[in-house]
Amino acid sequence: MTISPDQVVNVLWLVWFISWTAAALWSSPAERRPPRRSEAVYRVLTTGGAMMLLAPHPFWSWMGEVLWRPGTAVAWTLVAVTLCGLAFTWWARLALGRLWSGRVTRKADHEIVVAGPYRLVRHPIYSGLILAVLAWAVMRGTVQVCIGAGLVMVGFFIKARVEEQFLREELGPQRYDSYARRVPMLVPLRSFASSLGARRFW
Repeated sequence: MTISPDQVVNVLWLVWFISWTAAALWSSPAERRPPRRSEAVYRVLTTGGAMMLLAPHPFWSWMGEVLWRPGTAVAWTLVAVTLCGLAFTWWARLALGRLWSGRVTRKADHEIVVAGPYRLVRHPIYSGLILAVLAWAVMRGTVQVCIGAGLVMVGFFIKARVEEQFLREELGPQRYDSYARRVPMLVPLRSFASSLGARRFW
């Protein structure tokens, strides 16, 4: 039986979702959260985008139009990209330990984590998920999946901004801004450039 790249990607996402959900038990209780209204926009965007990605059929016929069909080699490359993105989220999850939360929160004894992928980007979980979702969109190539991926990416960007504003208020702007000046938000280009001695370009 021949296994397709699409099937492998589905399994990767399923394994990630089950393991991520189970790991939610490994988390300290939250001490403080921002007002729910500040989270409404990114929740609507990410939920709506996820529904479009996961829907077995297009919501409207025009959304089912295929914009491109990646070749076999490209499809398997996208499988590898998906695996890298999901693995990046787990690297970040392990670095966070019990400070992880599915919502924007401040935990007991909260601190700014600078280990592991947090040396490269300030929100590596969002970065990894965005990378995996982009690979998914390129692999499927339909209008609906591309729109869904776009909504998810915008949602994570807004969530990152909400989280940063909240942490500045809770942990102090000097502490967080010092970290933010050194490390980019979602795309690690500046971090890689710095490691190559090219800080001046970023």
